[in-house]
Amino acid sequence: MQDLQTLRAFIAVAREGSVSRAAEKLHLSQPAVSLKLKQLQEGLGLALFQRRPQGLKLTADGYALLPAAERTLAAMAAFEQSAQALHSTLRGRLKIGTIVDPEFIRLGAFLHRLVGRAPQLETELQHGMSGSVLNWIRRGELDVGFYLAPPGEGPGQGTDEAAQEVAHRELTHFHYHVIAPAGWSGRLIRTDWASLAALPWIVTPQESVHHRLLQSVMEPQGLVPNGVAQVDQEACMLDLVRAGVGLSLARDALAMAERQERGLVVVEGVRLPCSLNFIWQRQRGEEPAIAAALEVLESVWSTA
Repeated sequence: MQDLQTLRAFIAVAREGSVSRAAEKLHLSQPAVSLKLKQLQEGLGLALFQRRPQGLKLTADGYALLPAAERTLAAMAAFEQSAQALHSTLRGRLKIGTIVDPEFIRLGAFLHRLVGRAPQLETELQHGMSGSVLNWIRRGELDVGFYLAPPGEGPGQGTDEAAQEVAHRELTHFHYHVIAPAGWSGRLIRTDWASLAALPWIVTPQESVHHRLLQSVMEPQGLVPNGVAQVDQEACMLDLVRAGVGLSLARDALAMAERQERGLVVVEGVRLPCSLNFIWQRQRGEEPAIAAALEVLESVWSTA
């Protein structure tokens, strides 16, 4: 079996028609190239070149073997390239925390591009509330996730160690509206927070952004919403509002759609700003899978 350097010498001499030019191309000495040709011919028991005044010329046997030698080198180069590519191929599993509905966070586009960018990377989704996703990431149970917070107040804000350990990237800004059951317009003549807090509310756990948003406006006024039911999913909240149970918060698009399609009341002049964020442990930001997710996410939200 011939080594690859010998085959390279054979191919180079065949192409150049000269040992000296082949040696220069291969960065070898002429005696080294001549020795490899001699060993090749002796090992095969064939004469591969004819010596002529203008240089070396392939014999019929040499012509017959040249394509096979070139294919062998090409196959070896492809093998080495494939092996090298494996070093940069992302593998493993990326655990992603999701919130609200897939369309709003553009989950489909994100996963589609991520799979195209890293086909060997397996993704695992876990759905929850913003606060739950944040806690899972802090504990290392998730790698990345989506998180809702007032603009500029992502989980990485603050000076304490717990706040600094989580990094975030704001993706978009929007508003939450207060929505009420159809026919409640007469109960919403006064829309100051004291009057609104006294009405029946569908409240959420502390991990929910709804809880944090309401707390941010009511607590400074010494108010607490009159909770009559607690749920942890937006779909349940909307169902209870439709059923006439009480008030709730809803994102821009949902609030407008519910008003138009089901006649729910959107309280005028009351809007709570919010932002959608992507979060991860700050110290893990350079990990290949997380870095790839951030790169893909940037492309999704910059072009969509």
